[in-house]
Amino acid sequence: MAAQTVASTSTSATTTPVDLGPAAALSCRECGQRFELGPIFACAECFGPLEVAYDLPSGSPEELRKRIEAGPANIWRYAPLLPVPADVADKPNLNPGWTKLVKADNLARELGVTGSLFIKDDSGNPTHSFKDRVVAQALEAARAFGYTTLSCSSTGNLAGAVGAAAARAGLRSCVFIPHDLEQGKVVMAAVYGGELVGIEGNYDDVNRFCSELIGDPLGEGWGFVNVNLRPYYAEGSKTLAYEICEQLGWQLPDQLVVPIASGSQLTKIDKGLQELIKLGLVEDKPYKIFGAQAEGCSPVSTAFKAGHDVVRPQKPNTIAKSLAIGNPADGPYVLDIARRTGGAVEDVNDEQVVDAIKLLARTEGIFAETAGGVTVGVTKKLIEAGVLDPALTTVVLNTGDGLKTLDAVADTSQATAVIRPSLDAFRAAGLAG
Repeated sequence: MAAQTVASTSTSATTTPVDLGPAAALSCRECGQRFELGPIFACAECFGPLEVAYDLPSGSPEELRKRIEAGPANIWRYAPLLPVPADVADKPNLNPGWTKLVKADNLARELGVTGSLFIKDDSGNPTHSFKDRVVAQALEAARAFGYTTLSCSSTGNLAGAVGAAAARAGLRSCVFIPHDLEQGKVVMAAVYGGELVGIEGNYDDVNRFCSELIGDPLGEGWGFVNVNLRPYYAEGSKTLAYEICEQLGWQLPDQLVVPIASGSQLTKIDKGLQELIKLGLVEDKPYKIFGAQAEGCSPVSTAFKAGHDVVRPQKPNTIAKSLAIGNPADGPYVLDIARRTGGAVEDVNDEQVVDAIKLLARTEGIFAETAGGVTVGVTKKLIEAGVLDPALTTVVLNTGDGLKTLDAVADTSQATAVIRPSLDAFRAAGLAG
């Protein structure tokens, strides 16, 4: 069906044609209706979510691999597969991506893994979380649509990523967070000089407020990266799939363990893998995707275990605040992907999250934030339950830096001893080895 223009539920800064590279249209994930590229996020026919549809590059897989490998060591090496203009690498941005894929042999031995175990450590991004990837995509859409203010509703990491990206691009930022976030994330979001507004309530309350602001004249000229720019923003998560496969020598992993907040990251990783298969960049073979949640906010895990297709909202109560979205927009699609690929969705409690953070730090020298504790904890739980095959190649995502969530491990991570500055005191403490 031909693309058509629809009225946006947000205030659009421009209605002129835009250059977003290979992006061809917006397509409804429910009914398939297509719309012209613009700052819209819901289908006018069925209110389903919109995502970017592409005119993917032609040519041989070998030529495309060489083109990608010759690109910069960041997400823009994949510009031919993303909703960004061809000259994106020349514009002021944070150039996130191309983070380490760490072969975690020490952790593998601890968990009884006999195959290859990898940690995709996205704490190496500019603001130390994967959110830099998705914000980079949204920033290009904001530029194309003429927005002057970059905004978001956030559980913490996104607020910092938006503030930093806006500062680099010379745009104003105003971001909204729950009032009780970890102090480290509050400071990191505020330091970039934009407005930071705490909302009394949880993330879902913040998100509802932002939806109201979008429809108000106060929101004129504002690009909300995870609302009216969401179709473009979400595409940034595909770059995790691209990098993992390229870093594995252009091969699909057998199993992936991905954290679930809204669920968008997991669904776009699957989309990225499918695109690589379609383009012939990787050999088509089965893979399984496992979703990971914290027990105190586990609506998708609860639905999966009950065999439901509908995700019922929950009120979050967990130390993993970056995953504390009680009404995840992509929850039903996560269920579909987990079931289609033969994966699962599991959860761990806060104590298990802390144990997993310390386990990863002790074995691999990677200090993960609480979301990383969730994925490592769920990986351990799935192996012990015989659900995740320890003989296969497995990639576990760590999406943020532990320095952002110090409170989670502060009580159990203190000095081994405090002694007088003398050798006798050192010997008396039993630390001489």
